[in-house]
Amino acid sequence: MAELILSNLRKSFGPHEVIRGLDLSIGDGEFVVFVGPSGCGKSTTLRMIAGLEDATTGTIRLGGRDVTRARPADRGIAMVFQSYALFPHMTVAGNIGFGLRLQKTPRDEIDRRVAEVARTLHLEELLERMPRELSGGQRQRVAIGRSIIRDPRVFLFDEPLSNLDAALRVQMRLEIARLHKALGTTMVYVTHDQIEAMTLADRIVVFNAGRIEQVGTPMDLYERPANRFVAGFIGAPAMNFLPAAARDGRIDVAGLGSAPVTGNTGAVAEVGIRPEHLRVGPPDGAAVRGRVELIERLGAETFAYARVAGHADELTLRLPGETPVRAGEEIGITPEWARAVWLDAGGVAIGGLAVP
Repeated sequence: MAELILSNLRKSFGPHEVIRGLDLSIGDGEFVVFVGPSGCGKSTTLRMIAGLEDATTGTIRLGGRDVTRARPADRGIAMVFQSYALFPHMTVAGNIGFGLRLQKTPRDEIDRRVAEVARTLHLEELLERMPRELSGGQRQRVAIGRSIIRDPRVFLFDEPLSNLDAALRVQMRLEIARLHKALGTTMVYVTHDQIEAMTLADRIVVFNAGRIEQVGTPMDLYERPANRFVAGFIGAPAMNFLPAAARDGRIDVAGLGSAPVTGNTGAVAEVGIRPEHLRVGPPDGAAVRGRVELIERLGAETFAYARVAGHADELTLRLPGETPVRAGEEIGITPEWARAVWLDAGGVAIGGLAVP
């Protein structure tokens, strides 16, 4: 078993506490992704799990064993970094098998295991090449292969795709997803890219200022964010936020009219609504009218940025790619209130509200 449990984990650098009491359980074979803005503590947490940073207080348990103070080599963990860190004077085969050579593994066993890893990562034709002869994606696969050959209990990935171009990132995401499916090993992956998080994770852990804001499946976080931070961080383009206030059993939303919401509406101070939950139609007869300021056409989808009376900021709308809208055009906007997120003055999502 490779269940990973963090209990009241804290890390301070001098007087500055950067990890503030984390509690997290990662199941055996689970793929968990840490996301959050720069400086939120996600990479520091990963390095504490690996043993590259000492925890100030708290415990790290792996497979039921306390490894908080164990040496990195004794934890059964392999880590893949943003930098490939390959030996330039060694072939691909030499790089993959280097750890086994240090352990004085017999040569025929090294050759067998290198060949097995190469098949898993589609590197068979590259084993005799030098790192300088490889593309960025191939080098990252070699770095992953060097970790796989150790047969670790847990894989840790620290932003492994950030040095790759967009096309290679997509390719490598698929490779890592296939690798997890084939190996079934527990994986913890750090990224600031929410697309990587949404496509790879069984569960996502959202970090902010050294704390965990929410843990859940990608769609849990997307559809039911716990607070304004998660609602604004998960999803691209970002959610629209508008001031709101309860009145006569309804909620008045700045620029979008009145929403027929029932329940404890008195606590509502703001509403969040995603760009795809604002429907666009003709302006005639629409309850809300807006003027398109800017259009971004991406092929399969179009982003429109519109201004409405009563709200200072532009609204972001996600539309089908072929939608015939133009900058300067007046449009009608219909919110899907049942898909909105209702927030109190402290930015906490309010449950128990219903839209007829």
